[in-house]
Amino acid sequence: MRCPYCSHPDNRVLDSRLTDEERSVRRRRECAHCGKRFTTYERFEETVLMVVKKDGRREKFDRQKILHGLFRACEKRPLTGDQIEGLTSSLEASLRQKNRTEISVSEIGERILDRLRELDEVAYVRYASVYKDFDDVSRFIEELQTLPSYRSGENDD
Repeated sequence: MRCPYCSHPDNRVLDSRLTDEERSVRRRRECAHCGKRFTTYERFEETVLMVVKKDGRREKFDRQKILHGLFRACEKRPLTGDQIEGLTSSLEASLRQKNRTEISVSEIGERILDRLRELDEVAYVRYASVYKDFDDVSRFIEELQTLPSYRSGENDD
């Protein structure tokens, strides 16, 4: 870091503090040459995760879209907002751990379905009906038949 006043490269850090909910560090520095003080900020640089849509378009990953879809699928179900938020956060974290800059919308959808299947089968079917674009009842029934509770006869009335 060069001094903004004299461009000398040598300086020392006087004080460091976390800011912005611990997403950046504020440092007070003093130039070893001219003695003037200045402030620098270090921020965590998050790589942009792009979502490749079915038609080939690319758009920036938006966790709000996932949350919105999950809240719709989980409406009137016993899942809490914290569970849905946790599912979204763990999904986003696992996508970012892949160290890729692009991920297909189908991979995101499948991961959501895998997690919903474990949490709530009704929410799973609701999400699947939109994600997989069911166009008739037979596709809906096929999806139901993949669920363990359906196969074990728990839904027989």
